[in-house]
Amino acid sequence: MADPDLRDLDAFVAVARTRNFRRAAVDMRISVSGLSQRLRDLEERLGVRLMNRTTRSVALTEAGELLLSRVAPALRDVGDALDQVRGLREVASGRLRINAPPPAVDLVLAPMVGPFLSVHPQVDLDIVSESGFVDIVSAGFDAGVRYGEHLAQDMVAIPLSGPQSYVVVASPDYLARCGRPKHPKDLLDHDCIRARYSSGVMHDLEFEKAGHVVKVDPPAKLISTNMNLAMRAALDGVGIWATLDGYVGEAVKSGALVSLMEDWCEPFPGPFLYYPSRRQTPPALRAFIDFVANWRKRETRGK
Repeated sequence: MADPDLRDLDAFVAVARTRNFRRAAVDMRISVSGLSQRLRDLEERLGVRLMNRTTRSVALTEAGELLLSRVAPALRDVGDALDQVRGLREVASGRLRINAPPPAVDLVLAPMVGPFLSVHPQVDLDIVSESGFVDIVSAGFDAGVRYGEHLAQDMVAIPLSGPQSYVVVASPDYLARCGRPKHPKDLLDHDCIRARYSSGVMHDLEFEKAGHVVKVDPPAKLISTNMNLAMRAALDGVGIWATLDGYVGEAVKSGALVSLMEDWCEPFPGPFLYYPSRRQTPPALRAFIDFVANWRKRETRGK
């Protein structure tokens, strides 16, 4: 019996990712019945069931999970290769819209903007900074930036930066007045500078040391989502601030702020650039993806 062709495998991956025949059919621009037939043909050629499906749900079998894990990356590589070849005749131009949380904008995207636009002068960047979760497709964005635990499964994601770390800092004046915490739970007896998300939630501060995780909800002397205000308050001795190291590195180096409990602040993966898994990636987005890959290579060589 003939081996499956790429269209059959594309159909399988589309359904496996969305777990929905109708959505997969729309993505592939074929009828639901045509998509279903392709899946049946594929299963017959392979001689094994890949999916258990009812009118309400789709679940992969063990064979289906194995096939998806091996085939999806290969198809993505084929698609990327074809896109790159087609892109040779396309000049990156037009507006590229990206949604990202403020720390990713401040610490990761900001240094890239000037160099990227100098290489691609016909591209216009539209970067929206917000902490809330956004459906980038329905909101009209080409791509988004989020951390790994918040990425949708049907999105393609690439690392945007290397590992990041939270640091806990305070001014020498504050520490002279109030003492130096040595354990995360000591923060319960200190004034802290905290941030509240746009949803209204103020998450506990989380620390980890040798696999042991400690969460605390210390009192907030100041609550603000504005990094400049939080920095000013920390420098002025208002309280202890837990933030990303990129915001306070220079202040710690100069001695204006003191780093605390460093053994409780382990690094974690940086943010990812993510975008819908589709073959026809817009030229401006493709140019930015390639730029990020080269940027990361230079970062790695520089370490």
